[in-house]
Amino acid sequence: MQGIRFGVVGMLPRRLVVIAALVAAGLIGQAARAGDVDDLYRATTIVTGQGEANRKVGFRTCLDLVLVKVSGDQRLPGKPQMAALRDDAGRFVAEYRYRDRMEGIPVHDEQGTHDRPHDLTCIYKPAVIDGVLDTLGSRPWLAARPRLAVFLSVRQGERHFALDAESERGDLMRQSFINATASLAMRTSFPASSLLSTQKLDDTSLPTTEMTVLDRLAPQARADKALAGNMVWSDKELGWIADWRLAMDGATYRWQVRGVNFDEAFRVAIRGASQILSGNGQP
Repeated sequence: MQGIRFGVVGMLPRRLVVIAALVAAGLIGQAARAGDVDDLYRATTIVTGQGEANRKVGFRTCLDLVLVKVSGDQRLPGKPQMAALRDDAGRFVAEYRYRDRMEGIPVHDEQGTHDRPHDLTCIYKPAVIDGVLDTLGSRPWLAARPRLAVFLSVRQGERHFALDAESERGDLMRQSFINATASLAMRTSFPASSLLSTQKLDDTSLPTTEMTVLDRLAPQARADKALAGNMVWSDKELGWIADWRLAMDGATYRWQVRGVNFDEAFRVAIRGASQILSGNGQP
């Protein structure tokens, strides 16, 4: 792994200050662990090679990603102030690293490392990103992020089912959910088929089951809260229509995406859940 470091001195003390403040506030056990906080302040994107032009593009993308990841606020990339911040995105980066996504594969003919895909990981100082969030009218979301139990009904023509933790037909969807959580430091789990069966929950009943019921069942799916979804394939829209629900503080939030593949449907689900749980309101 290749890396170039910038201004790493001072990162550790800031992290300790954040954790100490949370402990002093009585949030120990509820706040993110030190390692979790460190993970919040980094972002990864794919770039072509290690040239400066592509690195600048990566810096812009990573700035968007880290601001959303730290705050949970999905609206930030759309704010007018972001244009100027992206133009100078490199100055916010404390350290960056590359990983060759084709590592171990020999360079072919005239192809050089300049045009091979790389993961670019940007690491930021918490104080810097927290300051940027403040200028955007936002704030860091440092509380431990609840694990979500996904109660999902799926219908595609004659094929219909409730997603569970074991069935082979749900392998790709479960993996897609895991992929969707990575950029937001969220976690998911899925109910066992036996739990769904015992509770008489299937693709027909799940869309009308109250969130209070699903939240009570979430611990049995090794989770803290329930995320409910209903996905129906639409030939007309050439994609899935996905409706999502999540309850918080006595209110049930609902949001929808249409005409997308299930990877994007799950990203919308996790982004919406993050928006709500971080206290940033309706997705």
